[in-house]
Amino acid sequence: QVQLVESGGRLVQAGGSLRLSCAASGRTGSINAMGWFRQAPGKERNFVAALVWSGANTNYADSVKGRFTISIDNAKNTVYLQMNSLQPEDTAVYYCAAKKVRSAAPQASLYDYWGQGTQVTVSS
Repeated sequence: QVQLVESGGRLVQAGGSLRLSCAASGRTGSINAMGWFRQAPGKERNFVAALVWSGANTNYADSVKGRFTISIDNAKNTVYLQMNSLQPEDTAVYYCAAKKVRSAAPQASLYDYWGQGTQVTVSS
């Protein structure tokens, strides 16, 4: 099993920045890709960004391209999501996910493990 713990979510003003972290533990050797998803109240969970474990390939939702950056520290088994130029529409619970198959896929159904989420609130 793999455990994922997100951190870094908080209230921030529009135009501000945040960095989310996701620490993986357990059978991390089985992980070949990780991603970030978000879910706003009353809405479905949507893809934000993903990368393969080596960090060589990344994938972003159109809504965050140029503002968000996903990265990984393999030594710490930790994935980060740097979020800049935050807007109120970025308000959501952000979830970290991991998958065994090596692809930075946007489909939530392809991910095997999920964290509990961290709340990001952007005020206008």
